[in-house]
Amino acid sequence: MRTRHLALLAATGAMLLASCGDDKKSSDSSGGTLLFCSDISYPPEEFYDGTTPVGSDIEIGQEVATRLGLKADFVNTGFDGIIPALVGKKCDAIISGMNDTEERAKQVDFVDYISVGQSFMVQKGNPAGIKSLDDIAGKTVSVEVGTSNADFLTTKSDEFVAAGKKAIDIKIFPKDTDAANALRTNKVDAYFGDAPVVAYYVKTTPDEFAFGGEAINPITVGIAIRKDDPLKAKVQGAIDAMYADGAMLKILTKWEMATTALTK
Repeated sequence: MRTRHLALLAATGAMLLASCGDDKKSSDSSGGTLLFCSDISYPPEEFYDGTTPVGSDIEIGQEVATRLGLKADFVNTGFDGIIPALVGKKCDAIISGMNDTEERAKQVDFVDYISVGQSFMVQKGNPAGIKSLDDIAGKTVSVEVGTSNADFLTTKSDEFVAAGKKAIDIKIFPKDTDAANALRTNKVDAYFGDAPVVAYYVKTTPDEFAFGGEAINPITVGIAIRKDDPLKAKVQGAIDAMYADGAMLKILTKWEMATTALTK
C-alpha cells in the first residue's frame, strides 16, 4: 500500500514542494475546481491514457467533485512529495491509493473509501516458486520507494533473519511501474504491491505475470485533506452518498475493484 515515511517527508518537504509535478496550485474549493494531488502512475487506480488521467481514483475524485458542485482537476505529484504538496496548498486533497495510517493521520485528515490488500506478482509459471509470504526469504523483491509495502518487506526480512532464515533482497524503485518492469526484465524474483494493481498487471499482460499466492494485510485507503479543513465533512458526505446510491460500487466494478469496497 502506498504509504510514505513522515521523517523523510519532513526533511525533504521544502525541496519537493518546489518540484512536485505541474505548476498548478491549489484553487479555492469554493471557486469551481477541486484540485487533487495524485501520483498518476498506479494502474488501475490512477494512470494516463495518452495524456488523460484515468482510473478508479480519478473517477471517484470526479464524482466527489460533481456532488460538491465542482469540477475535479488532478496535478501529477511524486508520491514522496505528495503530503508536503497538500500541506503547502498545491492542491485541495490527495487521492492516490494512500493508506490511512496512524502515523500519517498526525499530519492530515482522511476520508476512507476503500480497503485493499497487498500481493506478490511473479513471472508467468512462477519460476521462483513464490506461493506464500514465507517463500520470499532469500528472494529478490521489487517495490516502490517509501511505501508501506516497502516497510512491510523490511519488517518481514528482519523477522526472517531473527528466525535464522535468509533476508529478503529488497530492490527499491522510484515509480511503481519501474518496480513492475524490474520483474518483467528478470531483475527480481517478485514484485510487491497493492492487490488491485497486481490484478491489473496480470490481466493486461497475462503472458508475463501471475499472482504469487493470496493477498495479505488489508489496509484502508483514504482521501487526504489538510487538518481542520471543512472540506473533509463535505467529502465524507459525498463518499457516504456514493456508497448509499451505488455510484461507488459502479466505479469499483468497472475497474474490477469491487472487492475493495468498504463494508459496515
